[in-house]
Amino acid sequence: MPSSPGHLVPIRQVEQQVLYNRTMHAVDDGCKGECLLPIAGFTVIGSLLSFLSCGVAAQPVPKQEFALQQVMSAPFTSNLVAAPAGGAFAWVSDVEGKRNIWVTSASAGGARYVSHQITDYASDDGQQISQLTWAPDAKAVLYVRGGSSNNPEKAAPNPAHLPGGAEQDVWIVPVDGGEPRELGEGSSPAVTPSGDMVSWFSAGQIRYEKTAQIGSASPHSVQAFGDCSGFAWSPDGTKLAFVSDRGSHSFIGVYAPATNTLKYLDPGTDHDLYPMWSPDGRQIVFVRIPYFKEEDFTQPQRTGEPWSIRIAEVATGKGHEVWRAAPGPGSVFRALDAGQQVFWTAGDHLIFPWEGDGWTHLYAVSVRGGPARLLTPGDFEAEDAAFSPNRKTVVYSSNEGDSERRHIWEVTATGSAPVALTHGEGIETQPAVASDNRTIAVLRSDARLPIRPAIVTSRGELHDLAPQAIPADFPATQLVVPQPVIYSATDGLKIHADLFLPAEGGKCERRPAIVFVHGGSQRQMLLGWHPMGYYSNAYALNQYLVSRGYVVLSINYRSGIGYGLDFREALQYGPTGASEFRDVEGAGLYLRSRCDVDAARIGIWGGSWGGFLTALALARASDLFSAGVDMSGVHDWNIDHPDNFLISDTAADPGARWRLAWESSPLASIDTWRSPVLLVQGDNDDEVPFLQTVELAAALRRRKVEVQELVFPDEVHDFLLFRDWMAAYTATADFFDHHLGSWKAVRGSSPVSRNMHR
Repeated sequence: MPSSPGHLVPIRQVEQQVLYNRTMHAVDDGCKGECLLPIAGFTVIGSLLSFLSCGVAAQPVPKQEFALQQVMSAPFTSNLVAAPAGGAFAWVSDVEGKRNIWVTSASAGGARYVSHQITDYASDDGQQISQLTWAPDAKAVLYVRGGSSNNPEKAAPNPAHLPGGAEQDVWIVPVDGGEPRELGEGSSPAVTPSGDMVSWFSAGQIRYEKTAQIGSASPHSVQAFGDCSGFAWSPDGTKLAFVSDRGSHSFIGVYAPATNTLKYLDPGTDHDLYPMWSPDGRQIVFVRIPYFKEEDFTQPQRTGEPWSIRIAEVATGKGHEVWRAAPGPGSVFRALDAGQQVFWTAGDHLIFPWEGDGWTHLYAVSVRGGPARLLTPGDFEAEDAAFSPNRKTVVYSSNEGDSERRHIWEVTATGSAPVALTHGEGIETQPAVASDNRTIAVLRSDARLPIRPAIVTSRGELHDLAPQAIPADFPATQLVVPQPVIYSATDGLKIHADLFLPAEGGKCERRPAIVFVHGGSQRQMLLGWHPMGYYSNAYALNQYLVSRGYVVLSINYRSGIGYGLDFREALQYGPTGASEFRDVEGAGLYLRSRCDVDAARIGIWGGSWGGFLTALALARASDLFSAGVDMSGVHDWNIDHPDNFLISDTAADPGARWRLAWESSPLASIDTWRSPVLLVQGDNDDEVPFLQTVELAAALRRRKVEVQELVFPDEVHDFLLFRDWMAAYTATADFFDHHLGSWKAVRGSSPVSRNMHR
C-alpha cells in the first residue's frame, strides 16, 4: 500500500471552537434551535460565526450543476523542477490522462513568465512522465516515460493493453522545439554539471554516455550489484555517487568513468541513503538508518535504534559520524517529502529533518559535529524542502499556524527565524528555487482550483504560470469551500476533518451523507485540492457528490500525517488492532447527529487503506453505514503481509501476530456485514494483491450480501488511465444514488419515506 499517526494542532489562532452540548443550541438565528442536535464531544471550527451554522456553506455559491468530467478536466501538475540556468522551470501536466512536459522562463528583465508545452503525447495511454531533470544549460529536459513494477519479474504497467507492451524509458527533449530522443530503457537520469555526460539506471546496471553521442552509439554500462538510485554527480562532474540497495542493507557507491573504478564508502550492515556531495567534492554526507527485523511490518514505530548522519572521504572511503539522534522520539528516521534529506550549506552546516520533539522539524549541525540546533520550532510539520543553488537557504512547506493547509517558508542555518513566504486560504507546496537564488516557484491550489504552478513574488503574492491550461468550462465557481471540523472518535480522541456542505436546500433539510476515508495511511486531506494526484481526483469526486446533494465528511483519522509523531504512529493501528476504526465510527456518529443528515442514509468510500476502513466499517457497523464503495482495499492482513507476521512470531505465542492481524481485518467480521458494497480494483495492482478483492467478493456472496464489482484488467493501484478513474467514479456516484438516494432525487418526498430509503 502506498506510503507513499496524539497531539492536536489548533486550526488557526483566530478561529472559534464551539462544543455541541446535550442542550439544543443554535449558533445562527436562522437555525431557530433546530440545527445542532444534542450530542456531546463534537466541535465545528470556523473563522466566522456563520461557519458554525449547521448546513450553511462557508461561502454561498451559485446553483451547483456540472458533470463529473468537468470537475475532473483541469490539468494535474507535478514534478516541478528549477533549471540550473536561465531562471526557468519545468513541470508535468496531466490532462485527462494525456501527460506532457511544460516549461516557463522569464521575459527580458523578468517582468513576466511565458509558458509552453514541449512534448506532444496525445492519448490516454497510461504511460507516466516523471523524474524531470534539466540539462545544465537549460536547453533540454530529461525525463522518464512509463511506469515501473514492484515485481522485477513483471513487465511495466500496460493498462491500455498496448499490443507491443510497455516499458520504462529515459528521454531527452529540447526546450525550444524538436522531437524527444530516447536514451534507453531505465530511470533516474542525471547530468554532469558541465552537461557533457548523462547517466541512468537500467536492469541492474548503471548506464552513461556522452551527451553528444546520445542515440548514436550503445551507452557504457557498469554492473553494480543491487538496486541503484539516488544518482548525484560530483561538482566537477568526474564521479557519480549513488545508493546501492541490497535489501537488508544498502551502501553509498561512487563510480569514476575516467578510471572505470567503483568503490563503496564506509560500508556497514545498515541502510545508507540520501548522499550529497560537499561543495568541494571531496566528501559525501549521508543518512545511516539501522536495520531492524520488522522494518517492513505495518505497526507503530515511535522509537527505535537511533539513526545518524555520517560523512565519508571519497578518496579513502573512510567515514565518521557527525550527529546521532537521541533515543526516544525521533530515533526512527522521518524523511521529508523530497529527494534530498541532508543539505550541505556553503557555510559548512548540515540542515536535516528530525522529530526530536515529536514534530518533523528542520535542524542544523556543523559538519564538524556538535549539538543540533532547532530551526523551525512549534507544533507543526515541515513537509518538503528545496535547496537554493548557492547552498545558503532551504525553502520548505509546512502547516505552521494552519494545520489543514500548506504554506511556504524560508530558513538558513545561521539561526535566524524562518520567514513566511506565502499565507492565506490557499495551499502552497513543493517549492523550487530558480538559478538566480531568489525566484521561487511552487505548486498551489485552493478550494476551487486544482494544483498548478505559480511564482511567489517578494510580497508573497502568487502568479500562476499557465492559467491558460484551465478549461473554460471548469466549474470553479460552482464548487463549495470545505469547512474544518473536529469531532470525537468513539474512544474520545479528537479527529480533524473537512466538511463539504451542499449550497442548495434548507439549512436543516435532511439529506444523505458520505464519509470519505483516505489511503496511505500516512496522508492528510486538506482544505482544498490535494497536491497528490490520487487525492486530487478524490477531492473532485467529493465535490461532485456534494453537487448531487450529499453532505461529505473527509476525515483525517489516526495514523495520518500533519498532527505529530504520536498521531501518525498511532498505537494498535492497522493489522495491530485497527484502532483507526474508532475514528471512522465516530465520523458516522457525528454525521448522524447533524440536523441536515438523514441518519438512515450514511455511506462511506475510500481507496487502499481507505478501502480497508470502508470494508471494516461495513463489516462492523452496517447499522450505521448503509452502503460503501471499497477501492483496492485490504480485507485480510495475513494475505497482504504474510512474511512479516511469520518473522515476528515468538516462541511464547507463535501465532499471536497472525491472530491479531486477522481480528483487525474486515473478513473477520463478515458475519455482521449487511450493507451493499461496490468493489473496485485493477488486477495488476502493484500495492494490494488482487486476491484481497477476490476473497471478499466470494465471502459476501456466500452470505447473500449485495456486492457489485468493477474490475480493470492490467490496471495498477493508482489507476493510470483517466477513463478508468471516470468509470470508477461514475460507478461510485451511481451506486450511492441507487442505495442512498441522492437528495435531488428524493427531495419533496415525505420525511418518513426519506428516512426509510436505503
